[in-house]
Amino acid sequence: MYAVWRYPQGAFPSGVKAAVQYGENLQALSVALNTVGAVSIKRTYEILSGVFNIPISTGTVSSMVTRCAESLCGTVNEIKEKMAGSALGHFDETGTRVDKKLWWIHNASNCEYTYLDISPKSGTQGMEQCGILTGFKGTGVHGCWASYWNYTDIQHAVCCAHLLRELTGISENHLGQKWTSAFTDLLLEMKKAKDKAVGKGKTSLSCYHYHKFDKKYDELIEQARKENPLPETIVKKRGRKKKGKILSLVDRLANYKASICLFIRNFKVPFDNNRAERDLRMIKVKTKVSGCFRTEKGARDYLKIMPYVGTAHKQGYNAYEAIKNAIAGHPDFIFE
Repeated sequence: MYAVWRYPQGAFPSGVKAAVQYGENLQALSVALNTVGAVSIKRTYEILSGVFNIPISTGTVSSMVTRCAESLCGTVNEIKEKMAGSALGHFDETGTRVDKKLWWIHNASNCEYTYLDISPKSGTQGMEQCGILTGFKGTGVHGCWASYWNYTDIQHAVCCAHLLRELTGISENHLGQKWTSAFTDLLLEMKKAKDKAVGKGKTSLSCYHYHKFDKKYDELIEQARKENPLPETIVKKRGRKKKGKILSLVDRLANYKASICLFIRNFKVPFDNNRAERDLRMIKVKTKVSGCFRTEKGARDYLKIMPYVGTAHKQGYNAYEAIKNAIAGHPDFIFE
C-alpha cells in the first residue's frame, strides 16, 4: 500500500465568513469618517476606494455604520442611566433635518458622559421622549427655555453666557439702555470673583461679596424697570400687556435670580452651558456638510455612535480607538 500525501490545510480565522470581508481597521475608519468626520456615505466610498483601491460600495459603508450602531445599544442605555443619575447635567437641544422634516436632537451631558437622542418634537414633549429629565434629580444647567422649568424636582442653573449675548444685543440695538452694560459688568465681576476664589482653593465667596453682588443685582433690576416702564394703553384690551424683548429679559433676570447666581453659591456649577453646546457642535457640522439625514433610522444610528464616541473621548480614548472596540464587540471598555 502506498501512503497518500496530503497537503497541509490552513484554517480561516473565526471571524471570516465571506469571500470578501473587511477587517476591523477598515470598518472603524469607514464608520469614523462617516460619523465623527461628517463625511457622507458617497464621499467615504470615494475616499476609501481611491486610497486603498478596494472594491467597497456605498451599501457596504452604510452597513458598517448600522452594525456599529447596533452593537452600541446596551452601552448607550448605560450612558443614559449614568447621566440620569448624575449630580450635574448640561441640557440643550438643536434642530436638524430628517427626511426633509425638522426634528430635534436633545443633549444631556457632563464632564464624564454624553447622551444624545432625537425626537420630532421640541420642548417638553421631546424632553419626555428622550427620558433624561423625567428622572433627573441633580442640578440642570440650561438656557432658561420655559420647558425646562416644568421639571420642579431639579435645581436649575441658568447659562450666563446666553444672558451676556442677550444683554449685548440690547446694548447694540437700543443705545438708551444703560443698565445692560452695567449688568454685563456685574455678571463678569461675579465670574471673576469665583475664578479667583477657586484659584485659591476656596469653595465659597465671602459674606461681603455675596452681600455686594446681591445688592447690586437688585439695584440694576430696579434701574431696568425705571428705564422700561410698561406702555400705557388707551383702549382697554383683554389679557396681559405686551412687554417686548427688553422687559421680558428684565422679568427673567428678576424671577430667576437664584438660578442665575447659583454658580457663585455652588462652585460645582459652571458659569455657562458650553459643555452642552460643544457636545452638539458636531450635529451642526454634520447637518451643514451632509444637508440632512435621509431616514430616521440613519439619524438614530448616528446618535448611538456619537454619544458613545463623545463619552469615550471624555474618558481619554480617541474616536477611532473607541469605534474599533465597538466593532470588535467590546464597547463597554469605556466604563472600565
